[in-house]
Amino acid sequence: MPAVPSCIIEPIWDQFQMLIPAVADEHPLGCHRPRIPDRVVFDKLVQVLVPGAAYERISDTTCSATTIRRRRDEWIEAGAFKELEQFCLEGYEKMVGLQLENLAVDGCITKAPCGGEAAGRSPVDRGKQGTKRSLLVEGAGIPLGTVVAPANRHDSPLLRPTLETLSRFGFDRPERITVHLDADYDSKGTRGLLAELGCEARIAVKGVPAPIQNTSRWVVERTNSWHNRGFQKLAVCTEKRIRVIEAFIALANAIIITRRLLREAWNTHRWATRPTRRPWPNGGTSYSSSTARRRWSSPYTDTTRLCRMLAMARRR
Repeated sequence: MPAVPSCIIEPIWDQFQMLIPAVADEHPLGCHRPRIPDRVVFDKLVQVLVPGAAYERISDTTCSATTIRRRRDEWIEAGAFKELEQFCLEGYEKMVGLQLENLAVDGCITKAPCGGEAAGRSPVDRGKQGTKRSLLVEGAGIPLGTVVAPANRHDSPLLRPTLETLSRFGFDRPERITVHLDADYDSKGTRGLLAELGCEARIAVKGVPAPIQNTSRWVVERTNSWHNRGFQKLAVCTEKRIRVIEAFIALANAIIITRRLLREAWNTHRWATRPTRRPWPNGGTSYSSSTARRRWSSPYTDTTRLCRMLAMARRR
């Protein structure tokens, strides 16, 4: 079973292969080993990202773990992953439109058992090694930029570099931008920073409980859930270098944006490889009515199964 549905990964690969730099054959006799196809290595990297497989576990006769790492570093050096993420954002902006008037920022702490440049003592995991991702999303939850830092860094100092990732859009930004933040950012420094950048602040007040459903911050929590539940490599980060972590985040964002683009365009556009069913927000495909009826009539009454059935009914 593929790690990502073909309707999502094929358009991503079509664009990514255009970003891969050409390799010059410098062997004097031209009799070296045949080069492993880039598509094979790309599929291996997707397997590393989504199920979190180790390089040695997915290496086989078609591609070794050393080749995967070497080709990954070559593509990072060429900036292919960042350009892929930017291309997906521009495509979403043209077809659907980014809601840049409302932004949300929040941090997410994940495990980093192998340590590395972005590892620190996690305040929520008994002091074990952890990594923090400061995520910026637009009004619909599309990821716009991410800053990687150790888990013991506070959210407030990461706000400026996170908001500066908006520079990727050049001058195509609205004049009025509202930033929605949780109570961790409730400080004079944060308000001064937003005033300096010309942004309005919607910050939760410390000590005052506010249901996240009643605010505009729930979209960033949902995107963090997409990162952690859909990409095991991001939930348990075993990479030690920040540039590699950022490359995997860029690839994950490209998958999320393409997935959302397919879901939004399913009702308004037609194309040759259009899925027969509208994709779910989490990347799957929706069930038909007959499948739903069979699930409802199942005698299996496990609590987890019942919760899933109720969630499916709400989404329909």
